[in-house]
Amino acid sequence: MEKALTGVRILDVTYYVPGPFAGMRLAELGADVIKIEPPTGDPSRRMGGGLVHSAHNAGKQIVHLDLKSESGKQEMLELVRSADALIETFRPGVMKKLGLDYESVQEHKSDIVYCSLSGYGQVGKLAHLGSHDLNYLALSGALDQLRDKVGRPVHPTNTLADYTGGLLASEQILAALIRKFRTGEGAYLDIALAEVMAEFLPNHDAYTKAGLSDHGVPEIGGGRISYAIYETKDGRFVTLGALEEKFWRNFCELAGRPDWLSWGECAPGTSEHGQVEAFFKSKNWEEWYGLSLVQDCCLAPVLTADERHRHPFFLGRAPGVKTSKVR
Repeated sequence: MEKALTGVRILDVTYYVPGPFAGMRLAELGADVIKIEPPTGDPSRRMGGGLVHSAHNAGKQIVHLDLKSESGKQEMLELVRSADALIETFRPGVMKKLGLDYESVQEHKSDIVYCSLSGYGQVGKLAHLGSHDLNYLALSGALDQLRDKVGRPVHPTNTLADYTGGLLASEQILAALIRKFRTGEGAYLDIALAEVMAEFLPNHDAYTKAGLSDHGVPEIGGGRISYAIYETKDGRFVTLGALEEKFWRNFCELAGRPDWLSWGECAPGTSEHGQVEAFFKSKNWEEWYGLSLVQDCCLAPVLTADERHRHPFFLGRAPGVKTSKVR
């Protein structure tokens, strides 16, 4: 079956993670993605021996151009004339200095979909500041929601804002392309990574406005023993998400403890919590792994990134499929 974006050309003028991830997702959907890199290459080629680069640029054609030179600029404009969309991740003003900003590019391709993906957007007091994923998580309010038992923000080992920003960029580009093919009009997209992360907090805004909670939905905020993370016998962890009564009942059946049925809403630190903790520490993670596949109580082990490749869910998905399958 022909992929959805076959025949669509995207120019990927991006470095590191957010932009390359967005471009790679479009390539996976069949787009002809041309990655423009300087003569020295995307700086991510020097991270982890090139691993960061290879992880986010599969399926693309790499073209090396010196955009600061007149010849490089002219080659770029020639590519623009055949492109449907362009995504760039330079600091605000850089593409204009190169003569490759949206207005300049429009003169060569009037219906171009042009996406600028940056940390803090193209205008405003923060626009020109250097920043990274941890900064976006902090400013957006997202990092405040990830705290340990003593209240310190947890330092993520994944670049959450980079990936969600790349995901949103690909989504917005797709929407603009639909409009372009329907109306013949291009578009300019200004996407800020900090703003993207803030868009993941509507529950928190609603509960704060209602005066009910400043940390989102209380039921899933760590205040119930039925929705919590538990340590196992061998020092690993499992997650229990038995919010609904039927799932908590199934968990109590698994534990062989009908007397626990009324405990679902008990808080951490209580004697009831201590008994459930002890139950989880009675088995190692692999035993819980097996039970999570057969007992319908919203139970899942905390797997490492590598272990996930051996989980039945991921083994059952077709290679390269990241979203719902089209039949």
